[in-house]
Amino acid sequence: MMNRVISFAIAAILAAAVASHTGRAAGAPACDADNGGIKLPTGFCAAVVADNVGHARHLLVAPNGDVFVATQTGRGGVGGGIVALRDADGDGKLETKEQFGQGSATGIGLRNGYLYYATPTQIIRYKLATGQLKPAGDAEIVATDLPERRQHADKGLAFDGRGGVYVNFGSPSNACQQPDRQPNVVGQDPCPLLDTYAGIFRFDENKLGQKPADGKRIVTGLRQEVGLTWHDNSLWFVMHNRDGLDTMWPGKFTAEQNAEWPAEYLGKGTEGANFGWPYCFYNNAEGKLVNNPEYGGDGKKADRCGSFTAPAVAFPGHWAPNDVMFYTGTQFPAPYRNAAFVAFHGSWNRAPLPQAGYNVTFVPFSGGKAGKYEVFADGFAGKTPLANPGDAVARPGGLAMGPDGSLYITEDMKGRVWRVMYTGK
Repeated sequence: MMNRVISFAIAAILAAAVASHTGRAAGAPACDADNGGIKLPTGFCAAVVADNVGHARHLLVAPNGDVFVATQTGRGGVGGGIVALRDADGDGKLETKEQFGQGSATGIGLRNGYLYYATPTQIIRYKLATGQLKPAGDAEIVATDLPERRQHADKGLAFDGRGGVYVNFGSPSNACQQPDRQPNVVGQDPCPLLDTYAGIFRFDENKLGQKPADGKRIVTGLRQEVGLTWHDNSLWFVMHNRDGLDTMWPGKFTAEQNAEWPAEYLGKGTEGANFGWPYCFYNNAEGKLVNNPEYGGDGKKADRCGSFTAPAVAFPGHWAPNDVMFYTGTQFPAPYRNAAFVAFHGSWNRAPLPQAGYNVTFVPFSGGKAGKYEVFADGFAGKTPLANPGDAVARPGGLAMGPDGSLYITEDMKGRVWRVMYTGK
């Protein structure tokens, strides 16, 4: 027995020595020579730890290192549900793959032994069994009949640690026109969609069979806010802003103004906050909320916007933020700790300017306030400038932190998962 204990101790010492020599944690993968095709700041490296997992969106990493990826359905309804991944041989690569569940999934979370995920119409959970990668039991429906239409139906999830699960009801409209997305059509006033959509709602994570009426609206005035997280006792979200300033209002706005002006948001979802959709948008050129043209706006007029909440961070137009994560680990250097990372899926309507986004951006925080953002991981799109988003090599969709403080990133073109590590080299 003593010899076995000594052998385990020697093995631990050797593992630590290997980790020190390679600049990476024991059990972590060796970084790819090209970081899996992405660019990172000095001192960071990345490895592709899984590939071809489907249309990957949000993900989580369990305390034992298992990775669960929410996937969306493709053409013909193929795919969807959850892909569970495991490193069975200790090389850091996730070679074991299991699929379970169904439906086009985005939001995902792990709470008290249950894996939760969200489709456009439901919040679903499975009980995880110790040691098993794939749940053996049946799905339980936490909430159902959630509102969805063709536009902005994807649902994100966040948990407050006190029994609350938060989900977005995206707005099935660009700017509350009727008919929608037609030139020179004024917005409905008041906008009837605000009665059902355009906000973030709280449900009870432990109660099954809830309907929309069982949820409590926490935040309103949002267009599509699929990226949700809980940090420092607060709800945070990222939002896709409006399209088509120039095509909906020809002669009044230019294509360049459409490309640059409507900011994407990182916002703090304080209960009762109203961020102004569809009446106002945050104009990057003006640095303030201004009236949407559907409500008499010219890009500067702001008489309807004084009571609305401004975003914590205004990003460039049409970068398409799909997920947000606050870094709470210690592997990364101090400036990255308690800072936000945002995964941008990339634009489709910035022409004639090049399409943009397709990155993971870092937002420092100090004293609870956001600093100046900067791109952290880039190169996902491949060859640039990019005219068509379909030509992108990869489009980031989800972020998660591993138990060792590594950053995991998904993308949905090829279903790839990166693990980003800090080595100091």
